[in-house]
Amino acid sequence: MARDSARATGNLTRCHIACSGRTRQTKLRPSWKGIKTMLWGSDMKQLTRLAGLAALLGIAASPAAAQEKIKIGVLVTTSGPAAALGQQVRDGFALAVKDLGGKMAGRDVEIVNADDELKPDAAVVKVRGLLERDKVDFVVGPIFSNILLAIHRPVTYSKTFLISPNAGPSSFAGKECNPFFYVTSYQNDQVHEILGKVAQDRGYKRVYLLVPNYQAGRDSVAGFKLDYKGEITEESYTPLNTLDFQPELSKIAAQKPDALFTFMPGGMGVNLVKQYKQAGATVPVLSAFTVDESTLPAQQDAAVGMFGGANWAPDLDNPQSKKFVAAYEAAYNGVPGTYAMQAYDAALLIDSAVKAVKGDLSNKEAVAAALKKADFTSLRGNFKFNNNGYPIQDFYLTKVAKRPDGKFQTEIVEKVFSNYGDRYAKDCAAK
Repeated sequence: MARDSARATGNLTRCHIACSGRTRQTKLRPSWKGIKTMLWGSDMKQLTRLAGLAALLGIAASPAAAQEKIKIGVLVTTSGPAAALGQQVRDGFALAVKDLGGKMAGRDVEIVNADDELKPDAAVVKVRGLLERDKVDFVVGPIFSNILLAIHRPVTYSKTFLISPNAGPSSFAGKECNPFFYVTSYQNDQVHEILGKVAQDRGYKRVYLLVPNYQAGRDSVAGFKLDYKGEITEESYTPLNTLDFQPELSKIAAQKPDALFTFMPGGMGVNLVKQYKQAGATVPVLSAFTVDESTLPAQQDAAVGMFGGANWAPDLDNPQSKKFVAAYEAAYNGVPGTYAMQAYDAALLIDSAVKAVKGDLSNKEAVAAALKKADFTSLRGNFKFNNNGYPIQDFYLTKVAKRPDGKFQTEIVEKVFSNYGDRYAKDCAAK
């Protein structure tokens, strides 16, 4: 079902049908006499071959046989230090499509995968390939907000629906909201708000902030500060993909804060946690996307006991979540994190919209209305869209634990926010 966007068919017949992304319904019904003329006196064997070729190319095909596939481009980071995050998205989305029987509203689904390389310029090239060469109906991705900022305009200006399974920057939640953009994760600030509230409620008077220097990092600081009113000993912004945190750890040791708040996704988080433990640090860690199911296989015992904030955890007690976790672990031999969950929900969201319009994606307004309705059962339970296309949902404080089977996962400690929408929605003109 899945294929790489750069992959050639190597087959002329298949390319005629599929390379444009649209099955051709050629209304070519020549007369018997005309066919004879075209054959210039060839024999019946040649005629039979022509008939077979016509059938293969879809000439005079039935409507059912000529129905196009729904093509979905999945553009995420699957190389470099953050590759595990993108792989969770790919796997979660693919699992959902498999669970849907590979179809939406009776139409076959084709997934076209692309690696954004965590480079905005590369991401733009890749997404244009998805739009112009592969002619996808939906784009799912990306992981990182700087990539989303790069691809948002090319996708939405083409009137193609962009579904983010992770990145949710403030820039598109307010005045720049768009009817072609939907988020199945959160607004970037929100998860960090959880940790700010927890720090305030637990009486941490002095907190050190450590985040990467890009849009999501800045959003994380803004989110943490919403409820936290204590002293910030330092705001440390490291270059994206920093893997050596010794200078920052030395500062933390010298300043002796009551807690460390950090947002370090992917390989950055792996190295930070390992170096933190190696340094013998004991300051409580409040983290967002630093210790989760994408990083825990590498962090292991070093991460146990660290806190996080999330909209879901693998131990969430509802039937659909339990079924998903079991299926994911059976398929991929790993524990799913929020990246996989949100990607699975993204597939269910698209499926709900395709079903609502009975497979007809030509009416963009109808598809947008169906997406905004979000008529599906989310793995996280409570889920609906705000007017800006960002979710209203519950949020939790989580903690890393080691399971009896030796695997690591985050587990829910307490619910922090219920049916919580982001603070930028009021600035979105959409209704």
